[in-house]
Amino acid sequence: QVQLVESGGGLVQAGGSLRLSCAASGRTFRSYAMGWFRQAPGKERELVAAVTRSGIRTDYADSVKGRSTISRDNAKNTVYLQMNSLKPEDTAVYYCAADPKAMGLRLSRSEDEYDYWGQGTQVTVSS
Repeated sequence: QVQLVESGGGLVQAGGSLRLSCAASGRTFRSYAMGWFRQAPGKERELVAAVTRSGIRTDYADSVKGRSTISRDNAKNTVYLQMNSLKPEDTAVYYCAADPKAMGLRLSRSEDEYDYWGQGTQVTVSS
């Protein structure tokens, strides 16, 4: 089992940047593929980005591709989401999540595959 704690959210103007962090407890962080999801008011939760256990492969939602970068530091048990050129439509609660089943280069976009979740961090982008 792993506990996840997000940080780095906040209020930013359109065009600005934020770096979200997700710190994981335990010694098995490298055993999980990691994902960042977001949920805006009145909308379903959606995958923003995901990264494999080793960090070699990443996957992004079309809406953030080219503006966001997911990375991980297995030595620090932390996964990051760097978001640039933020837009008001990026406003949402952002969650990190861990998938213990995705092995090798496999990544899932379904939240059902992610067993562990953080509490979320609010990102608000003003126009």
